[in-house]
Amino acid sequence: MSQPAAPRLVAVLASAQVAMMLLTRLPAGRISGQAPSLAEAVWAYPIVGAIVGGLGAAVLGGALALGLPAPIAAVLAIAACVLATGGLHEDGLADLADGFGGGRDAARKLEIMRDSRIGSYGTLALILSLMLRVLALSALAQISATAAIVALVAIEAATRAGLGVMLRFMPSARAQGLGQLASGVTGRGMALALAFGALALATGLGLGFGAVVAICIAAAQAGIGALALRQIGGQTGDVLGAAQQIGALAAWLALLALA
Repeated sequence: MSQPAAPRLVAVLASAQVAMMLLTRLPAGRISGQAPSLAEAVWAYPIVGAIVGGLGAAVLGGALALGLPAPIAAVLAIAACVLATGGLHEDGLADLADGFGGGRDAARKLEIMRDSRIGSYGTLALILSLMLRVLALSALAQISATAAIVALVAIEAATRAGLGVMLRFMPSARAQGLGQLASGVTGRGMALALAFGALALATGLGLGFGAVVAICIAAAQAGIGALALRQIGGQTGDVLGAAQQIGALAAWLALLALA
């Protein structure tokens, strides 16, 4: 027999809450009863990304409406996204850069990635990533404010959709950690995440532009996955965070080239 509608809806909302709690610092309420696993929440990753992007887009639109220059508005918008997530994905990018750049073998790389201190590789990766995202958003806003606002929501959603693919097909590089806790993603959860990500791109950018950007995101994240397999033998939470960031950079650069 199929699960009754009301309990099924409660379970769906609970998994969305888990995704919000995992990927952001935004209030998500409390979960009554047993919380869904991290793997069960993967389908909602792009929805959470759209919320993060929506906050950034609101700040961007408000700043532009007040007459602030596009570069300043872009800085404020990206800052809003970073504050909403607590810099979760940026931290992953920095840790991956430090570990892959400074470790001699897989064990040492993982040890460095677990260290909360940031090194020169991580600092440079963060500076370059934030600078490129701000400049790309600013450039697009100067072409079309509406396009920049919509693109921010679409890209933040779509770059989180591919994380489910990595969690489903890549082994965890650690016996413990976020990557291990979120393993066991079902094909249905992964497919839903990809569908929501594709919908965000198609709605926000159009079918043509959306398809090109989706391919660029997929290629960038596949590259991070391949690099992680070679360097440490699998995925971790830091690898996932770096994949989101690199996917976003690829998306912005592709969109600007098309524009």
